[in-house]
Amino acid sequence: MVTILVNDIVPILVIMLLGYVCGKFTFFDNDQRQGLNKLVLNIALPAALFISIVKATRKMFAQDIVLTLISLIGVTGLFMLSYYLDKLMFHRSTQEAAVCAMIAGSPTIGFLGFAVLDPIYGNNATTNLVIGIVSIVVNAVTIPLGLSLINKGQNVLKKKVSAKKNNGSTQVEVKLNQKGTTVPKTKKVTVPDDVPVSDEEAKALSEKGIQREIDLAHAEFEDHAGRDVKPMNPTLKSIIDAIKKPVAAAPLLAVILVLIGIKIPTSWAPTFDLIAKANAGVAVLAAGLALSTVKFSIDKEVIWNTFFRLFLTPAIIVLAAYLCGMGSEAQKISMLCLATGLPPAFSGIIIASRYNIYVKEGASSVAVSTVFFAVSCIFWIWLLPIIASVFH
Repeated sequence: MVTILVNDIVPILVIMLLGYVCGKFTFFDNDQRQGLNKLVLNIALPAALFISIVKATRKMFAQDIVLTLISLIGVTGLFMLSYYLDKLMFHRSTQEAAVCAMIAGSPTIGFLGFAVLDPIYGNNATTNLVIGIVSIVVNAVTIPLGLSLINKGQNVLKKKVSAKKNNGSTQVEVKLNQKGTTVPKTKKVTVPDDVPVSDEEAKALSEKGIQREIDLAHAEFEDHAGRDVKPMNPTLKSIIDAIKKPVAAAPLLAVILVLIGIKIPTSWAPTFDLIAKANAGVAVLAAGLALSTVKFSIDKEVIWNTFFRLFLTPAIIVLAAYLCGMGSEAQKISMLCLATGLPPAFSGIIIASRYNIYVKEGASSVAVSTVFFAVSCIFWIWLLPIIASVFH
């Protein structure tokens, strides 16, 4: 336990603290912080996931089908549980509860997965497979699901506000975005007062001297402002958009190659490994930089989100693993526990800031959970061998 604490956990905290200090003293500006995030999420992490998963075999995937199903059903199910409990316990709106689920219900597998699991369990195919599976679920399932719930909540809010009898309205002409035409077409649109508007509607209103809040979530799916094209289903579109991102596309491609039996030449590995080695250190430093921009406070909701993320989620995952017959694979259960019990996904607070929804509570939950992860990580490393000895 002491060895793990000194060799694995302390270095993570020290590098994260270094990132926090660098952020507080503006050693990196906003553009540089974004650059580090892009380096991790779009280059280093995808490379690490891809080269690690393609080293696996179809036999290994077949043996780990239970682990895959637990990851998929467990992470998605707990994401939705966080969503519904936030609405029930704290009376949050649909969009607020969706952002909460993207924070309390999603682990930051991209930033801290390799940094935490590799030093403890080693850089091997099984460790990387666990990280890859959880990464696919978070990036290709829960984030698109959260975006679709935000969109649903924004639409409901828009209808409620526009239904108020005392609301006025403003008629404007908006330009329709039509591809292949040189002459822009316009359309008259009646916009109710006090209702979030599209980008095009906001521009038209500003010409009349009226400043209005832009409906960013609605704009995200590009199905508004009188466009003549038939909009794609928001959930389907958000899933497709998520899969296009390297952090989801790389592990998916690697899984497909393994399943169809295509082997990547071993001579390619050093190329991927070189950039992949930058992932863990830069990711932890970037996490500290992100925390330096957050002003947080602690209340009942933040404490609940922290408990849900660091203790309740991995506890349910561990219970499901033993109930599904994985008792003889204690190390895999331990990997899955820590992978799903990481601090909140930083993408959640980025989306919260983007839409100005659940920002204070979300930022506080991310900060507190990240700090207390040192406690929860040691707790699970201590407890899991005891549980394994009971089922051995």
